[in-house]
Amino acid sequence: MDWALRPIAEGGAGGAKAAVLPDQHLGRNTAVLEMGFTLEQCACGIHSRYGGQDEATLRRCPILLWKGHCSVHGTFMPIHVDNVRKRYSGIQVVVHPECTHEVVIKADSYGSTEKIRQIVEAGKPGDAFAIGTEINLVSRLAQEHPDKTVVCVNPNVCVCSTMYRVDGPHMLWVLENLLDERVVNQIVVPEPIAGQAKLALQRMLDIA
Repeated sequence: MDWALRPIAEGGAGGAKAAVLPDQHLGRNTAVLEMGFTLEQCACGIHSRYGGQDEATLRRCPILLWKGHCSVHGTFMPIHVDNVRKRYSGIQVVVHPECTHEVVIKADSYGSTEKIRQIVEAGKPGDAFAIGTEINLVSRLAQEHPDKTVVCVNPNVCVCSTMYRVDGPHMLWVLENLLDERVVNQIVVPEPIAGQAKLALQRMLDIA
């Protein structure tokens, strides 16, 4: 995300803008917490002609956010952070940047799945962490670090139904067909969309 916003933050050409999709919260948190933009410089709602925004706002704001979000990260609320701090004295709250801005600024730290894993791994025996992300990662971290307390920020969080569509039986079905030189469930992306998507992915890999 930084590579897309940096030229604008550093004073790019007048009127330069960045359209951030598909997750509005990731875009907002990156722009405000990492790149120095203000909340007032972020306009959400570019899913239609004006997306609920007036033309003047869209012209004024350098950051245009697609009105999308993760169904899991969007369920975390500031009260969940408050409640987990009451239950566990001294707990460190670490959340994913796809959580709302209000949740992220209440946390002690935030970051990608890999950064969350690194933060817990770097903790000392006896440390306590409340993680705001998909429950399977939280459960795995708790199993891998039995010398630490690892819980979910929201004890009643739902699983990600989208991620659960990729399961063992379907993966096995695809691999078995590949062994027989059959391609099943192939997704074909037409040009020029495929070329632009590949460019975006390559840029992310280059800075990873």
